Amino acid sequence: MTPGRGPDRPAIRTPDQRLRIFVSSTLREVEPERRAARTAIEHLRLAPVMFELGARPHPPKDLYRAYLEQSDVFVGIYWQSYGWVAPGEDISGLEDEYRLARSGMPKLIYFKQPAQREERLAGLARRIQADDAAAYKSFGTAEELAELLESDLATLLAERFDDSRAPAADGAAPATDASTWSRVPVPYSRLIGRETEVAEVVDLLASRENRVVTLVGPGGIGKSRLAIEVAEAVADKFPDGSVFVALENVLEPNLLLPTIAYALGIRDTGEVPLEKRLEIAFEGRRSLIVLDNFEQLVEAAPVLVRLYEIAPEAAFLVTSRAVLRIRGERAYEVPPLATHDPASPTSVTRAMTAPAVELFVERSRAVKPDFELTLGNAAAITGICDALEGLPLAIELAAARTRVLAPAAILQRLDRQLPMLVDSSRDLPARQRTLRSTIEWSAALLQESQRCLLADLGVFAQDFTLEAVESLGVGRVWDGQAIDGLAALVDTSLVSQRDIGGESVFTLLATVREFAIGRLQHTGDERKMRDAHARFYSELARREARGLRGSGQKAAVARLSLERSNLRAGVRHLVDIGDFATATDVAWQLYLYWWVGAYFGEVSVWMADVLARGGDQLTDHQRAVARFYVLWREMWDHPAPTIAQELADLAEPFGRTGDGLGVAMATSAAGLAQVQSGDRDFDVPAERLRQGAERFRALGSFWGEVLSLVALGRIEHLRQHPEAALALFRQANEAAVTGGDGFGSTIATHHLGRELLASGQVEEARGVFHSGLLVSIGLHHDEGIAYTLEGLCAIAAIHGDVDRAGVLAGAAASIRHRVGMYDVPEFVFHDDYLDQLRTPENSARLDGAIARGREYGAIEAAEYALASEPGPAEVAAAKPALRVVESAGDEAGEVAAL
Repeated sequence: MTPGRGPDRPAIRTPDQRLRIFVSSTLREVEPERRAARTAIEHLRLAPVMFELGARPHPPKDLYRAYLEQSDVFVGIYWQSYGWVAPGEDISGLEDEYRLARSGMPKLIYFKQPAQREERLAGLARRIQADDAAAYKSFGTAEELAELLESDLATLLAERFDDSRAPAADGAAPATDASTWSRVPVPYSRLIGRETEVAEVVDLLASRENRVVTLVGPGGIGKSRLAIEVAEAVADKFPDGSVFVALENVLEPNLLLPTIAYALGIRDTGEVPLEKRLEIAFEGRRSLIVLDNFEQLVEAAPVLVRLYEIAPEAAFLVTSRAVLRIRGERAYEVPPLATHDPASPTSVTRAMTAPAVELFVERSRAVKPDFELTLGNAAAITGICDALEGLPLAIELAAARTRVLAPAAILQRLDRQLPMLVDSSRDLPARQRTLRSTIEWSAALLQESQRCLLADLGVFAQDFTLEAVESLGVGRVWDGQAIDGLAALVDTSLVSQRDIGGESVFTLLATVREFAIGRLQHTGDERKMRDAHARFYSELARREARGLRGSGQKAAVARLSLERSNLRAGVRHLVDIGDFATATDVAWQLYLYWWVGAYFGEVSVWMADVLARGGDQLTDHQRAVARFYVLWREMWDHPAPTIAQELADLAEPFGRTGDGLGVAMATSAAGLAQVQSGDRDFDVPAERLRQGAERFRALGSFWGEVLSLVALGRIEHLRQHPEAALALFRQANEAAVTGGDGFGSTIATHHLGRELLASGQVEEARGVFHSGLLVSIGLHHDEGIAYTLEGLCAIAAIHGDVDRAGVLAGAAASIRHRVGMYDVPEFVFHDDYLDQLRTPENSARLDGAIARGREYGAIEAAEYALASEPGPAEVAAAKPALRVVESAGDEAGEVAAL
């Protein structure tokens, strides 16, 4: 159901039923922007709801709730002011309107830049970023806002156009729709004092001679924030988008390419070498890839040189504490912020011209809204900035203390303690010593229990929850004080907090985490706390693994996706300390999560390490688990006949240890490996796959049965046994429906549809492809959408519909390009139908339609494909698929988490 339309409302609107666009903002602050928004909305013949009372401090809630309930789209326009909080209220009218916008209502949010946002508005911005229903952008002028809003509303209308066009099941989420890569974090505050650096780095990236521009500097100098600003500034030079790849918690060089692929939305399924998928995705794309925190992966720097050939049009912006020293690199040293010249007269005006002072004042206002730079404190503030050598993070930490200390008191403490702390860490570079000492000074002002908590938090990777923190507190000095302790650390900027899915999530900056780990090492508690961390996440993995196979799948996948960095850190620690039993158990329990999430490449790296370190310590089952993952990866990367036998041999230790699922997986995988090796004697692999399918069926593991049957059907197709192939694909589809396996259904339906086409059963094939498209939309599964579009393209070609066939072919090709899809020629079937359709007379028309289709996003293409009313055969074929969609809401969350 389209958001904003109740079940009783008509599908076709009359002129008096135009879509209503509710506009929320303060009044005077953005008055020109409000006028521009009204003009843009009316230009599209939509109805603006400019509820003026709603922009005032606190209007009657029932009144603007009624306006909101009668609106279809929420538009928020924010600049600097959070708005007045009325007596007796906890939040301003501005935030109240955002909260009252009903669940599922599309939200278009626009932040005016540059801005000195009030802290509560910055907090609202963070919550907006975590809201899946909200899209947010920045703008500079009222004219720019009008252009953005009109374009975004037009796109939104196209994406959500009329449910009767595509009768998806209730709750089916829309599939991903993006023709370019645009995944750069939205900053919550303006960048201060970096205009020169931004311009210089933009110029470096504009030159194609610089394949890699490395922003070099110590931790806390502002490399990541500068990179985000540069990525925004070069948008016109990289028309295919920019992607920000966080590498802070990636320590193994072999995981660099998989991590880049994940950020790009490319699934590393193992079926095609990852470099091949990246090559397909990067072809012809002028894109910018930002690689943040590269210093711990310097050994992987040569991989970037390989990417020069894979992505010849791409450029790479790297942040690192060390130069990479590879060809094509241009290093750019990020300087500290300029501080006040002590030789100049100390005045408010002169002080405010110094970026370091400006940063201190802005961050002080975030914790103390009435903070002002005055003649009385200007000298102390400039002294603080000088003492901290213009390091942005150090300045922010000091500014956080203005809640309780005046600038003069802060400077006095720094003058007394900072030189001693700097001298105690002479093994570090100069500016790194200053930053570390500032963190240590800030921590010294905490209570002892809070200092201990900060140290213990060092074992977490990014994004950890309160539950995880509390689990580590047993027996610690801060046991039972986690909430208060975290609040104190957030207040002092040592820990950051944001909301994800209604849950508070915390993280430490890399430099603060390094300090925390250093404290644990100093006290001898590092091993103890890492053990506790690994113990918690091992238990979490076991608990959520049970949900993966039941009705709680959506919640399980959401939690595992949130905790993946910490799961990775936990398994890495288990391997490092030789706890191979727990490491392999976690890996095996989460097999289904790794498979759907396409994380096999990462898990195989861990398991290869287990085999290398474990030796004779490993039990038969542990060795079988580790070997399975390694062989699965080798099967696709380096296919060879020996791999099939090695996989088949794993069935024996799995069986001997009572692991029936392991036997089924090893048996089916052995069949797949033999086919993948190029062996055309299909009897043995077919028998292995048949046995595997039967074992999966007996265990109730429908996903395994579906994949085994599909593989069997592909073998029969290659044998040119169409009736046998058709029967197997039907059986696979039935198994998917029986098990409510939407993801398996998308695989089975496009195989079934193409086999039906090959046998001349066009109308049934149309219904199968329609149903597969509906399921793929519900699962956010772009590959499934592409396959079904190709099937419907073939049907349009059979009927001689040049335009429809061309548009569908172009749209499918665009999706293939974006996600790096590859198939062996035998299974790219729609090209044959297009070749038969093409004639000298219609060739130009067909090429034009293909070009138009390439401009379609996934949702737009799906709507186009489903535009015609389905006939009886299509309705009949769609019914089982709709049942799958109804039960696939959980799995939709799983795929969406990718």
